[in-house]
Amino acid sequence: MTERRLVRVREVMKTEVDIIDGMMTVKEALTTMKHIETKALIVNKRHHNDEYGIVLISDIAKQVLATDRAPERVNVYEVMSKPVITIDPEMDIRYCARLFERFGLSRAPVVENRKVIGIISFTDMVLRGLFPHDA
Repeated sequence: MTERRLVRVREVMKTEVDIIDGMMTVKEALTTMKHIETKALIVNKRHHNDEYGIVLISDIAKQVLATDRAPERVNVYEVMSKPVITIDPEMDIRYCARLFERFGLSRAPVVENRKVIGIISFTDMVLRGLFPHDA
């Protein structure tokens, strides 16, 4: 039997993350997106004791586009989820996948020392974890 190599979230997460202010309008948030493949925007903490939030592109589609709301009149905080489940970068991707399944997540911020250092998705875990480029 072949022993499976432990793959940590840190090894497969995306490190390019769009972090926005919850007071921005949806239109402003979308125009400030820096990363073309972004499917989620992390909403920054308002102060040290606050928590991060997340808004998925699908949230915007469902709560703004489908309901015919004007993106320039909807603030991010109205459509975001907060607090968000965060992932430790040292977590085994198998446990991360189980956590995602248990809580119905598709992606989550990776947090180290209370700072976002990346974002992880099922796609990252499967494509980069099961089929690493260095194998």
